[in-house]
Amino acid sequence: MLKNALLTLLALAIAIGLGGGSVWYALDAQSGGGAIRIGPWTAFPDIGTAEADPYSQARVARQGALALGRAEGLSFVAEADSNGESLRRECSYTIEGSFPTARFWTLHAADQALDPIVSGRPRQAALQSHEILRQADNSTVITVASNAAPGNWLPVAGAGPLRFVLNFYDTPIAASTGLSDVKLPAILRIGCDG
Repeated sequence: MLKNALLTLLALAIAIGLGGGSVWYALDAQSGGGAIRIGPWTAFPDIGTAEADPYSQARVARQGALALGRAEGLSFVAEADSNGESLRRECSYTIEGSFPTARFWTLHAADQALDPIVSGRPRQAALQSHEILRQADNSTVITVASNAAPGNWLPVAGAGPLRFVLNFYDTPIAASTGLSDVKLPAILRIGCDG
């Protein structure tokens, strides 16, 4: 009798542990139901709508984020560079290319929980479309590094995982189903410290 009770408790512990772990992974992953990938960038276009899947709704609730509705904008997250290598704070990157049409966009570096990384430079916590320097062909080159760089520079501090969050506000791509035609900037690793 005691043996059956212990086996039942063990089975319950394994089931609860594996079930909870799989839900935690699903809520933390930047892939899965409703995700759209464009290069290294991932977006969940339905996340702020009534059509959002239960995992997307739970992700928003857990993060305490204010999800953008389809008419408001679209948010993209990158956790790897264009070569598939995980982003790290101790590495330097360039984000280069053109951005889709939007009334306004922002780019910031974030930790695993998508909280902005504090770099000690509050004015440089994020870059935005109205103050960015552009190339002659309207493309942009942004340097992400701990040390100052000429041109568009997004500082990061510390060590560990890094994510980039690119938010587009009042953009036609948010209401479009043709997201496969959208081109986003590439993320290229320049080098790493240590």
